[in-house]
Amino acid sequence: MTVTNAKALTAEQVRALILERDTREVAVIDVRPGGTFGDAHLLWANSVPLTTLEVEILDRVPRLDTPVVLCGFDDTDDGIVGRAAGKMAAMGYTDVSYLQGGVKAWEAAGFEVFSGVNVPSKAFGEFVEHTYDTPRIPATELKAMMDAGENMVVLDSRPMSEYHAMNIPMGIDVPGAELALRVHDIAPDPETTVVVNCAGRTRSIIGCQSLKNAGIPNKVVALENGTMGWHLAGFDLEYGNTRKYGDLSGDGLAKAQACAAGVRKRFGVKTVDAATHAGWLKETDRTTYVLDVRDPDEFATGHVPGSRPAPGGQLVQATDRYVGTLGSRIVCVDDNGVRATMTASWLVQIGWDAYVLEPGAVEMSETGAHVPPMPPVPDVPKINATQLAARMIQTHVVDLGNSLAHRNSHIPGSRFAIRANMPENLASLSSDRPIALTSKDGVIAAFAAKDLIDAGFDREIVVLDGGTDAWKAAGLPMKGGFEGNLDDSGDVWYRPYDMDDAQEGAMKQYLSWEVNLVAQIERDGTTNFRAFK
Repeated sequence: MTVTNAKALTAEQVRALILERDTREVAVIDVRPGGTFGDAHLLWANSVPLTTLEVEILDRVPRLDTPVVLCGFDDTDDGIVGRAAGKMAAMGYTDVSYLQGGVKAWEAAGFEVFSGVNVPSKAFGEFVEHTYDTPRIPATELKAMMDAGENMVVLDSRPMSEYHAMNIPMGIDVPGAELALRVHDIAPDPETTVVVNCAGRTRSIIGCQSLKNAGIPNKVVALENGTMGWHLAGFDLEYGNTRKYGDLSGDGLAKAQACAAGVRKRFGVKTVDAATHAGWLKETDRTTYVLDVRDPDEFATGHVPGSRPAPGGQLVQATDRYVGTLGSRIVCVDDNGVRATMTASWLVQIGWDAYVLEPGAVEMSETGAHVPPMPPVPDVPKINATQLAARMIQTHVVDLGNSLAHRNSHIPGSRFAIRANMPENLASLSSDRPIALTSKDGVIAAFAAKDLIDAGFDREIVVLDGGTDAWKAAGLPMKGGFEGNLDDSGDVWYRPYDMDDAQEGAMKQYLSWEVNLVAQIERDGTTNFRAFK
């Protein structure tokens, strides 16, 4: 099988494009479901599944003439790749090719294949620990310090959503980019030991090293293996907490800005003024991402026009969730320069062309949450939540949201399905009932319905208006677990703490995987991580 609407490239040609990213841009996009992507993929491939392509790709690859290489696993995925190529052509992309033979051909050519997600950033975290010998302590030592009542603080570098799910006792939520800004108010006594943790390793290492790079006078250590290490050591976690950093003082800001100035000098982080920024956005041959690294709530209050929210700690931890074009330029934005500088300093070390927009250079005149650019949502037959509730017995309800969200909470009687597997996965549904498609907000369901209608699917198809969110808003019941799935839950890469069972074994395997990434990226040979003395 071949993809008729895109040009084929060999594994050698694709690798050459990746290695030439400093002189010309390229985006390597894997369109398989996220779980199968996590099983095996190219290091620099960006996961944009066919299921969510319309709502993700224009944010990830905003310039329509960017050379794009689509990936599947092998020739059996050519159908998915071809559908993705067709959709991208319809959106205006002009240079779409595909890796012939997929990941399997890449491996057959002798090139490295990676498992997991956000691998470039995770590998970089291990590179940082290996390069700088980032100080760390095991969970048993931290527990002994707590029991002894030592002068210490525990700073959890994850977003509040992850912290709220589980945290280490004493932990305060201070997401990665906030650490250097907030630590002077949280631990003003230089004799206070600062312990940084995350769920596993990467954000613990980066967070600890951030504070060391910032030059704070306190002793700083990373909790080895984060909350997973704490759990595996047999210690209890806390659940449902909302503790977080307090207000920023004038003295705390002044100290943080002084630290940021030192980081800027050490890592060669450059700032840009309004005129340069405006000129970059007008360029037609280079992609510039403008990423606001503050808390998303701050972004909604006011942000630079055209910028996107990318909280700094998460941007460093999962750069491929925000930036799809290799060789592009990244401009980090905040209100006082500290978070943007710390974030940009890490992006520079990963090998990105990263800058800081001078604070105040461009007015933060836009408000509201970020709305991803996408093609017009198709006008398809709809049903509202009340109507669907009255017709549930006479309707097949198919949920195209992700399986993890479906497992946690879904419309009773709805079946999980993967859009990329349609219409074949609908064959088991009896033909005597219409099919109602839903997704979180109904957008993906509408695109999927349009696919089915255009393909001549001979069943009545309707979409739940507003999706599962609208069902919840109507006060209708929700249910957990799975019931009558139409597909396996291979759409999402499940983290160890997402597992229903065997969590401890999965945690040990995950932590070993992270540690082994250093050797694997050396074999791969396509990274350009930078070490600064």
